[in-house]
This record gives sequence, structure tokens and C-alpha cells, in this order.
Amino acid sequence: MTTDRFANSISIALRHPGVIALIVAGMTIAAMLIVDHGPWSRAKAQPAHVAMYATTGDAARAVGAKVLPTEPKSPVEPERPGPTTSPTVNPVTP
Repeated sequence: MTTDRFANSISIALRHPGVIALIVAGMTIAAMLIVDHGPWSRAKAQPAHVAMYATTGDAARAVGAKVLPTEPKSPVEPERPGPTTSPTVNPVTP
């Protein structure tokens, strides 16, 4: 008789919204820990020739390619109304 009352009170308590929210939060945290800290999220070592270059432009120059800036604006683009803007801080040199 007491086991039936205990089982009944547990099933009623588990239907409480706060308990359901705690169960969902616990499962979500466990899933995040599994995904973020699994063996698939380890840092991959890069070979020296890949890790040597910080940008694509550096890698292209290393093999002899010319990296040229694009045209600043299209020849068919109309003049922009309003005041002119300041020059770029770090201009690209070819």
C-alpha cells in the first residue's frame, strides 16, 4: 500500500513544470558537454607548409603569383552624392 502511494506521488511530482524544466536543462547540458568535448573537437595539427602562411595572399606570393587589388569602383557606377570619405587607413600596395 505504501509503495503505491510512493509511486503515485513520484509520478505526480515528475509532472510538475519545474521538474520537467530541470530534466530538460540537465539533458541539454549533458549533450553540450558531449558535443563540445568529444574526440572530434580536438585541434588538428597542420603541416609546416600550411601553417607557415597567415593569409591566402601570403601563400599566393610565396609561389610567385601577383596579388593585385581590384578596381576601386565600376566604370559604369555613378558618382556618390554627399561628402567624400577619408582615405583608407592601410592602403594595399601591389
